Amino acid sequence: MTRYHEDLVAGQRLAHRRGHTVSESDNQFLSLLTMNTAQTHFNHESMATYMDGAFPRPLLNACVALGLAVGLTSEDLTENALADLAIDDVRMPAPVFVGDTLHVESEILATDGPSPRPDAGVLVYALRAHKTVDGTPVTVLHATRTVLVKRAASWRERDVAHRRARRPQDHPLPS
Repeated sequence: MTRYHEDLVAGQRLAHRRGHTVSESDNQFLSLLTMNTAQTHFNHESMATYMDGAFPRPLLNACVALGLAVGLTSEDLTENALADLAIDDVRMPAPVFVGDTLHVESEILATDGPSPRPDAGVLVYALRAHKTVDGTPVTVLHATRTVLVKRAASWRERDVAHRRARRPQDHPLPS
């Protein structure tokens, strides 16, 4: 569902329907792309002695966890985002490993902040990612994200026209 700024209300809570099972390539790709050389993300042998063997296998790179969590919220909250303004208060209270499946819930904190653009409004929301361990959800990440989201009055007609122009004539979009 593509939401505009006016569709979002402070206090609204969303359990995002999609999850993501972390793969080895998720972790390795972003770790290498960002030149993160920490052995904790890709060296199984070094984990046997790291912190006296506290972790059974390599830890997921925090940037990967954050990227996945933000991405899992986008369908419901930020498909109409024009800009990221901030990501604050990022915390990872529990480890994430390859094979864990992440799910995210969000709460809209504010929609009334001053906007740098008249055609968009500021959205501030808290996101919480969790995995399930022995049938119990365990929070693995929480953060606050601030984005600039299109206002319907300025964008809806343009967006509908743009989508119609890109679709075959025999599959018209509903108004």
